[in-house]
Amino acid sequence: MATFFTAALKSFRGAKEEPPPKGPPKDGKAATLPNGMAREEFEEYQRQLLEEKIERDKAFAQRKAERATVRMHLRDKYHLAQDERDDAQLHVAGGAVELPEELAAMVYSEEEEEDEDGATGTFTFLTKLRELDLPALRDRALGGVDEVKEKCAVM
Repeated sequence: MATFFTAALKSFRGAKEEPPPKGPPKDGKAATLPNGMAREEFEEYQRQLLEEKIERDKAFAQRKAERATVRMHLRDKYHLAQDERDDAQLHVAGGAVELPEELAAMVYSEEEEEDEDGATGTFTFLTKLRELDLPALRDRALGGVDEVKEKCAVM
């Protein structure tokens, strides 16, 4: 009861409260750990948490390296400039990273499709372009513009 009144009186006067004493308890009992664990249990728990974090970090680095490998393959495929960050991610993951089968199938299937359409597709486009009647197409486009001008007062 006396501590209650002294604390209230100090706060009324504007004095700062004294922080509780820090250090080991005076009665000689060991400090309690979270959830009432013993020190050995707590240390084992901390060690397990650390091991799990390391495993998660390794798996994350591996996934990042796989993505970097896909980006590198696609940049090679389309003749784009490489990025140094991809090389750094491969280095962090331990060097040579193989593409997962699903991603490799996606990259290589696109290459096959491009090869099939690549050379022959260009020639077929040019032959179709040669067969196109450009003056007729021009007249048709100009006729459409004239129709729009008649219907629209702003133009």
